[in-house]
Amino acid sequence: MPELPEVEVTRRRIAPLLVGRRISSVRTTRDSYFFLTKPASLKRNLVGRDIVDLGRRGKYLLAQLDDGKRLMMHLGMTGQLFSQDARSVRLLSASRRSSLSPAEQLRFEADEHTHLSLGFEDRGPRVFFRDVRKFGKVRLLRRGQSDPRLDKLGVDALEASGQQLFRLTRKRKIAIKNVLLEQSVIAGIGNIYADEGLFLAGIRPTRRASSLTRRSCEKLVESIQEVLLRSIESGGASISDFVAPDGRDGGYQDQRRVYARGGEPCPRCDAPIRRLVIGQRAAYFCPRCQG
Repeated sequence: MPELPEVEVTRRRIAPLLVGRRISSVRTTRDSYFFLTKPASLKRNLVGRDIVDLGRRGKYLLAQLDDGKRLMMHLGMTGQLFSQDARSVRLLSASRRSSLSPAEQLRFEADEHTHLSLGFEDRGPRVFFRDVRKFGKVRLLRRGQSDPRLDKLGVDALEASGQQLFRLTRKRKIAIKNVLLEQSVIAGIGNIYADEGLFLAGIRPTRRASSLTRRSCEKLVESIQEVLLRSIESGGASISDFVAPDGRDGGYQDQRRVYARGGEPCPRCDAPIRRLVIGQRAAYFCPRCQG
């Protein structure tokens, strides 16, 4: 699932293809749970509008329109937001990939998973929102309107402080890994970066959240932010479906220290990385470095 770094990389690289352009056409697939705003309403309200800004809250993207409305987009688990000119085999289904030659695989044509396609008055490249599993979401918000999904978000992970985490964990008896995954506490952290941040901070993912000291919370937030920023600089993690809007893979998957490395030697002490399940989510950690 795209986490904060992947969404921020998407924002930075898709912004030049959205901001300052006027929408001239909107194509969609049939109505489904992907659309929090009906396709007909999207077409009626988006055509003729200029996109004036593109922001991010946690894992959500918000495109500001010139009439005060905002287009809210969430990539879900497999969502991809990219330029018509992007080239990547990750933009093709496995069946289509196997039926095409390597040269043909580099060309993308909108398929049944391309649920939203925006064309522009300048006739430049279209922007596609593709999602194989349809867990992504789009909703058009009226001027001044919010959404319950946005309202419940905690502080953005890049803006969080150790003091905030310390205050929010005082009565939490569950594992700190589970707390970090709660978007209402800190927004933007997912499985990958929770594990990586906990490793960098030397904190075991099973540790009870309320047992963390103020200093431990400060160290943990600093470590998570360091990992997030490193991943943004690397273009995010392309472990599964993620591809940047220009078609490039991210590079952070090659820098992971513990996530999905069960049984491999710890990069610090060579002890085998352990895998366990916490709250139905896999967690990876070093039993020696993370006390």
